[in-house]
Amino acid sequence: MSSMTSSRSVRGVTLVELMVAMLLGLLVSAGVISVFMSMSSSNSAQTQMARLQEEGRFAVQRLTDDLNMVNAQYCSSTGGVANTTSSGVFLDGLRTPMVYAKTFSPLHNTTPWGSPYPAEPAEPYPLPSFFFMRGYDCNTATCTPTAPTEVPAMGTDIGNRVLGAAVLTVRYLDSAQGWALGGASTMTSVNGEITDVSISPATGEPPLTDFKAGDLGMVADCSNATVFAVTGNGNFKPDAGNNLAVPRAVRLTDQAAPKFFDFTRAFRTVTYYLQVVSNDGTANGTKTGALMRCDNDNTDPCQEIARGVERMDFRYAVEDANGMVRYLTANEVDTATAGSGSLACPPGAAKQLTPDAGCLWRAVKAVELHLLMDGQKPLYTLLEPDLAHSYRPDGITTPAAPSSSGFAVKPSDQGFDDHMMRREFNVLVMMRNYNP
Repeated sequence: MSSMTSSRSVRGVTLVELMVAMLLGLLVSAGVISVFMSMSSSNSAQTQMARLQEEGRFAVQRLTDDLNMVNAQYCSSTGGVANTTSSGVFLDGLRTPMVYAKTFSPLHNTTPWGSPYPAEPAEPYPLPSFFFMRGYDCNTATCTPTAPTEVPAMGTDIGNRVLGAAVLTVRYLDSAQGWALGGASTMTSVNGEITDVSISPATGEPPLTDFKAGDLGMVADCSNATVFAVTGNGNFKPDAGNNLAVPRAVRLTDQAAPKFFDFTRAFRTVTYYLQVVSNDGTANGTKTGALMRCDNDNTDPCQEIARGVERMDFRYAVEDANGMVRYLTANEVDTATAGSGSLACPPGAAKQLTPDAGCLWRAVKAVELHLLMDGQKPLYTLLEPDLAHSYRPDGITTPAAPSSSGFAVKPSDQGFDDHMMRREFNVLVMMRNYNP
C-alpha cells in the first residue's frame, strides 16, 4: 500500500493555464482600474462644480450687497416729491450733500476732476452724480472710461488685472457710523452757520479716536447734508483755511435728528476688479482670476472675495423718455449730459457742475451683473461638451467651446487653461436708492 501511495504523482498547472489566468487577472484589474479612474474623474468634476457654484454664489451675493447700498445716505436716500422732466419722465428732485471742503481727495480717488468732468470747483457745490457709482467696461486692450489708476494694470502675470474684465466703483454712507446730535453731543451756530460741533460719544457710537487728522466732517439729517473741513478732535470747528468761500456750512435743527459723521471713513468707497492669481498660491500654480474688493474702511484695503472668476461685466438700466428701460454700457452712461438724446438726467441736474457729464449715474435703476466662473484646476479628461459654456455679454447663449470665435475674450487670451469647467452667473440687481 505504501508503495502504491508513493508512486502517485501530484499534478500542477501548465504554463498555458498560468498565462490564461494571468491574462484574465489583468483584464479584471484593467476593468477595476478603468472604473476607478472613471469614478475619480467624475468625482473631481463634481467637486469642482460644487466649488464653482459656491464661489459663484458668494461672489454674486457680495456684489449684490454693495450694489444695493449705492447712493445710500443717512435717512435721505430718496427725494420727497417727484417732478416732471422736459422729456415727461417723473424723477425725484436732487438731494445730495453740499460740499464746502476745498480738497476732496479722500473720496474722489477713482474719479478725478477734469475731462469729461468739470474742473475742481471754487465754490460750494452739490456732490456730483458720478461720485456715487462709476463703471468701466474693458476689452483685452483698454477700458472705457479709462480705468482708475488705483487698480493694477491689465496683463497675464500673477498680480495683474485680468484682461477683458470690467471694473466697478460704488459709494455709499455707512449710516451705522456717526454721532447723534442734540443730547450729550451738541452743535452751535452763528447766523445759521455752524461754528462748533462738540462730540461726547454715547453707548454704541464710535470712539473719537476713529476720527483722524485731515478727515472731513459731515452734518446730516433726513433732508440735507453738509461736508466741510474741520479742526480739533471732539470739539470740531470749521477750518476756514481749508473750506470754500461763504456761505459756510449751514446748521441743521435738532428736531431733524442730525448726526455728525467722519465723512472720509463713513462714506464708503468700494471698488471691484478681477486679479490674476494661481490656484495653489505659488508662482507655478494654474492661473485663474480672483474677485477683489477694495474698501477705504479696511486696514487692508483690497481683499480677495472669491476665486475662479474669469469674466465680469455690467449693464446699467436707465429709463428713456418713452418710459422704456434701456441697458447701457458704462461709457454710454458716463458720457451722457443733461438733455442728451432720449435719456433724461434726473431733476436738479442744472444745479450740478458744468459740464454735467455722468449725470445718468444716479438715474440707474438696475444693474445687470454677469460673472464667468471656472473650476480653477485643469481636468484633461473632460470632453468637448463638458468644456462648453455660455456667456451672454458676448452673445453666446448656446454653450460653446472656450476657443470659440464667438467669445470676445477667450481663456487663452487671459493666460488661463481651456481644460476647466466654466459656468456663467448672472443677476439683475435693483437700485434701492435712485437719488444721491
